[in-house]
Amino acid sequence: MTMTCGPTTHSRTTLVASLVTYMLLGVSMTPASAQQTTIDVLSFLLTNRTIITGDFDRDAQAAATTRDTIATFLIQELATLPVSSSSGGFTYRPDSTLGTVIRSSDSFGPFYTERSLTAGRSRASFGVGYQSTLYNTMDGRDLRDGTLVSTAASFTGAPAPFDIETVSLRIRTDVMTFTGNYGITDRLDFGLAIPFVRVNLDGERVDTYKGQSFVQATGSASASGLGDVAARLKYNVFREGASGLTVGAEVRLPTGSEKNLLGGGRVGFTPRFIGSVEGERVGFHSEVSYTLHGVAKALGYGAAVTVAASPRFTGVGELSGRRVEGLGRLSSTALPHPRLVGVDTIRVTGIEETTNRIVVIGGFKWNVTGTWLVTANVLRPLTDVGLNASWVPTVMFDYSFGG
Repeated sequence: MTMTCGPTTHSRTTLVASLVTYMLLGVSMTPASAQQTTIDVLSFLLTNRTIITGDFDRDAQAAATTRDTIATFLIQELATLPVSSSSGGFTYRPDSTLGTVIRSSDSFGPFYTERSLTAGRSRASFGVGYQSTLYNTMDGRDLRDGTLVSTAASFTGAPAPFDIETVSLRIRTDVMTFTGNYGITDRLDFGLAIPFVRVNLDGERVDTYKGQSFVQATGSASASGLGDVAARLKYNVFREGASGLTVGAEVRLPTGSEKNLLGGGRVGFTPRFIGSVEGERVGFHSEVSYTLHGVAKALGYGAAVTVAASPRFTGVGELSGRRVEGLGRLSSTALPHPRLVGVDTIRVTGIEETTNRIVVIGGFKWNVTGTWLVTANVLRPLTDVGLNASWVPTVMFDYSFGG
């Protein structure tokens, strides 16, 4: 009986020769840097590699699809940025017995899920909100601890690569959104949301060869400006008290810079169907929407519970989801090196795939004085698809007038 305790002399010689050739083909470990547009920095960090793969075309393709996937993740976050319910916190209806208008509900409504009530004829509102997001994971991979593998080289069958390149990214967005809504009739509302976005991206690419690490590339970008403006219509089809059914539509205009990832670069159109059942204190709201154009086709859905603890304070809990066609995800592939025997190349790339994203939101709306509302909420993702932050806080001030 013959036992094999390790590779043969020929195998060892082949592996050593491949490793020596690999080292001779290497390039300088001097770090490079970049400071350009956001999309340029992503491309730079993903293409400035030192691992010798022997297949430039496949490298370029993998880097481009990875860059596009990451960019789409961020654009999806900004181009589908949730906007506060279009009717605002205060809603009114005519009262024939009093010959005037009265509040339709003691509740100030959900945050992002629409409710069936409209603002009321000639009632207007405007608001300003601020949201800050520091992303820490992408498809479940940590963005900042240096474990996001971009490219690696491994001996065939080895438990771990001998050369590995990782990318660390710090992505933060700050969005200030100005909203306005006007009741054209008692049943028809028109709303507008104008976001101003700031994107900060810092990245580093590190090559670790046999346990020794070298900074291969660094890049940073900061961009700010107008995001994608949203215009909305909402028509109340049926109403009984504070309950009812409503149809609506939203158009997202490509006003944000696509190169700096401030906007999607395409017109988006989203019809929606809304239903509400409101009692004296507790209300249930739901909506279903479908984005026909824009960054990607997507089925959206939302549900919310509102509790009017008093005429001046409403607690809100929401669940919101999107099923996005072709959003994609990151995936690692391993292929034999075309020139080095016994060496495999591992690349991360993006693949198109229908994905589901679900978040929960909790917070309150408080009528501070007059018709001024202060809104505060926190969003938390329940899925790890795309870019995610642990917690996303939002604060908004809203004022209603007219009638």
